[in-house]
Order: sequence, then C-alpha cells, then structure tokens
Amino acid sequence: MLNNKKHYFLFIALLVVLIILFFINISLGSINIPNEEILKGLFNQKMSKESWEIILYNFRLPKAFTAILVGMALSISGLLMQTLFRNPLAGPYVLGLSSGASLGVAFVLLGTGILPVFLTDIFLSSYGIVFASGLGSALVLIAVLLVSQKLKDTMAILIVGLMFGSLTSAIVSVLTYFTTAEQLQKFTFWSLGSLANLSWKEVSLLAILTFIGLSLSFLVIKPLDALLLGERYANSLGIDFKKTRIIIIIATSILAGSITAFVGPIAFIGLAVPHMAKLVFQTSNHFTLFWSTLLLGAIILLFCDIIAQLPGSDLTLPINAITSMIGAPIVIWLLVRKRSFN
Repeated sequence: MLNNKKHYFLFIALLVVLIILFFINISLGSINIPNEEILKGLFNQKMSKESWEIILYNFRLPKAFTAILVGMALSISGLLMQTLFRNPLAGPYVLGLSSGASLGVAFVLLGTGILPVFLTDIFLSSYGIVFASGLGSALVLIAVLLVSQKLKDTMAILIVGLMFGSLTSAIVSVLTYFTTAEQLQKFTFWSLGSLANLSWKEVSLLAILTFIGLSLSFLVIKPLDALLLGERYANSLGIDFKKTRIIIIIATSILAGSITAFVGPIAFIGLAVPHMAKLVFQTSNHFTLFWSTLLLGAIILLFCDIIAQLPGSDLTLPINAITSMIGAPIVIWLLVRKRSFN
C-alpha cells in the first residue's frame, strides 16, 4: 500500500511538471508574448494582439501538442521493444521502421527524377513526404511480419529487423551519392527532425494514429509482465505468444512509423525513457510503467524542445540533436549504474 501511495504521489508530481513545461514551451519563441496574454489564449479569451493569437494557435500550440504525442508514442514503443526482446538497448526503430521511412523520403527528395513529372509536385508536398515515409515504414513492417511467421525465435526477428534497416540505409546511401547538394540538404533537414511544421489537421491525424497504437499497446500489458520471464513462462500461463508478438510489432510500427512520417526520426527518446520510468518508479509492473512512460516521454520531449528553442535567442536547434545529446548520457549512465549493482 505504501508503494501505491508513493506511485500516486509520483504520478501527480509528473502531471504538475508536464503542465509547467507545456506552459513554458508555448511561452518561448522569437516573438515575446506576455504570460497573462498566453493564459487568456488558453482560456479562449480575446488576446490584445491578433498576431499573438495567430502565433499561439497556429504555431506554438500545435508544436507543443506534437511534442507530447511524439514523446508518448516513442517512449511506449521503446518499452514494448525492450520487453519483447528482453534487451535494454532495444528501441522503437530496431525493426528497421525508421530506415524504411528514410528510404521512402529519400526516393522523394533524392530520387524524384525517377518519378513522372505530374507526381513530383504531389510527392514534394508535406503530405507527400508523410505518405512516402509511411509507405516505406509499412513495407518494412510487412516484410518483418512475413519473416516473423517463419521464425520461432524472437531474437531472430530482432536480427532480421536490423538487417532490413541496414539494407534500406545502404540504398539511401547510394541515392545520396548521386544526388545534388540542394536535394541532399533537404533530406538532411528532414533527418534532423522537426516538431514545428505540422498544421492542426496533421496534428489531429497524428493524434488518431497515436491513440490507435497506444490502445493496442494497452491490450498487451498483462502479457508483457509474463514476457519478462521468457516465452515458455508466458505460454505456461496460457498466453498466445505468437499473437501477442504480432500485436506488439504492429503497435510499435504504428507508433514509431507515424511519428517518423510526420516529424522525422527522433533519437534516444524511445531508448532512454523506459529506463528512466523503471528507475523512478522502481517497478517492473507494466501497468505502472505504461502510464509513467507516457508521462515521462511527454515531459522529456517538451524539455528537449525548450532547450532546442535556445531561450533568449532567435535560433532553433534541430530537435534530434538535442534528444541525442540528452539521451545518450542518460543511457550510458543507466548502463554503468546497472553494471555497478551486478
């Protein structure tokens, strides 16, 4: 009971931190908007300047909500992969989904010469990039699912995913070798990730996909607890391991694939946040880890976005660079800490 009370307190604390970081996030930018005006906007009251309303409603709020969705989706997909493969270094992109998405975008940005002229303009639009990225992820997912039907060993699926990732990365490298500097620059900007380019329609679509992925993830919470002790133990409890594995792979693909399609590849969030949740809550119960990972993922990405905005400056750093700089030391520290206790 004491442990439950401790968890309740931690959840409340995380919610408070999330709200504070959300407000800080939407208050920062090249245009200074007074805090009282932002509060007016949040409570649907008329702001003093129309330009402030446009900035808040059309730019800052969509970006903040995107950060929350991305943080939640990548963190949960990372938790699913780490439990399925029982590997602390597994992340949302180990199945090669990010590489598949990159390949789809690379064909559009680097290889548009192979497309008919009337398709070029369509694919170079924002939705065209999303479609190409999603298609690349979906093709890799289908390939992984087909191979997984032939494999009984879960670790073999991990290796297959990594091989698909290596193959698609190699094709991307070939495309970059033959492209122009301008095309290469566009692809590089996409690969750095961005939370700031989504409209409310795109945020809504991303929210729907995230909800579907999270709902599928929630369905396998109990089997995930059993998977910690291995496939045989899960089967002895009557769990259909093959079905559970497919649901986990599909949920991860929806979450990681949709995020990559809309904002580009975001590193280390899915790898680091599940470890942080386990460290903070001191539990392996996946019901607790599910909700704590959701909150921590949103908090960490909001924090990274705040750092990326360089408060007091007009410059904005790539979000992928910030998540890597913050996430990599966390993973190293967690591994060293775990090693010292063994």
